[in-house]
Amino acid sequence: MNKQTIFALVIILLLVGGAVFLGGSKEQEMQTNIGHVNEALAARFEDLSQSGNSSCSAVFKESILAMSDDARLKGSCCSPMSIHRYSEQVEGLQKFKSIPDQNIAEIPDDPYDIETGLAKRLISYYDTALSLEEQAAYDYAMLNSSEKGPCCCKCWRWYVYGGLGKYLIKNHGFTGEQLTELWNLSDGCGGDEEHKH
Repeated sequence: MNKQTIFALVIILLLVGGAVFLGGSKEQEMQTNIGHVNEALAARFEDLSQSGNSSCSAVFKESILAMSDDARLKGSCCSPMSIHRYSEQVEGLQKFKSIPDQNIAEIPDDPYDIETGLAKRLISYYDTALSLEEQAAYDYAMLNSSEKGPCCCKCWRWYVYGGLGKYLIKNHGFTGEQLTELWNLSDGCGGDEEHKH
């Protein structure tokens, strides 16, 4: 084997070794980033599941109007929260936040942590009149969502997510199927799965 061949082989080995090393470090970096995201989500879950203020009562719904706009509606209404379901919901909702050409700020990032000012605005959309076609989309979601509506009972979430549904149909052309998926991902009742009634 001549010197040129040996030199060429050494160069190839160095290049391959470098690529493997760099690839490995990139993979490690990705794993570290995923770990940080999971840690942040876990910390948020811990806070929301342990120190929520949400309630299904009519009194709580009425009290929202008196709260400051930067207060938070936090935690589950019914069952204890599940970290597995919570992470699915938060990740799933990102799809709706980033619909091309539409920056839909009205969709809460987290169904277990909603700014009161946003909740008040969404409640105000609840009585929005819909056209026949728009109403058909809303009715589809009422029939096909896991809770058979925006929530399992007519609590504050029912009016917040009902108002959001009407807003999205009227202003962003949401279909019944899209609203069904959004409501299912926004379920704030707790538990490990979408509720089936």
